[in-house]
Amino acid sequence: MTFTPEPSLTVSARIFLSLGSLSGCASVAFSAAFAHLPVFAAGVPVMVQTALTQQQFHSLGLVIVGLSCFCLGASRWLLAAGWLMVAGLLLFSFNLYARHVLGFDAFRALVPWGGGAWLLAWLCLTLGFASAAARKTAA
Repeated sequence: MTFTPEPSLTVSARIFLSLGSLSGCASVAFSAAFAHLPVFAAGVPVMVQTALTQQQFHSLGLVIVGLSCFCLGASRWLLAAGWLMVAGLLLFSFNLYARHVLGFDAFRALVPWGGGAWLLAWLCLTLGFASAAARKTAA
């Protein structure tokens, strides 16, 4: 029996896989905490539920980006997709948490920019897949 070492993860793959899994973990912790915080005694607001759902969905998106960087190579499109997903998490989900949990409302106007960052992230991921497919057929 021969031993074949597993290929090591690239730095970009490690970053996005780590950020995605940490964000997923945080979303579960936030969900549990919000269910018990006194500020939400009357129920968790729909906007916070939306932020949690979007965080969970885009945490998986970050994992997809990380796996794509590993399998396809870290193209500029994949890197842009990953960083735009991170920006969306900060500008949308974490912004809404700060507003509803801490009462910090200074960055309210940035929430739509977070949603826009997510839209662009998914488009960049699409272009990353398309460009990888084009590179494969050209080779």
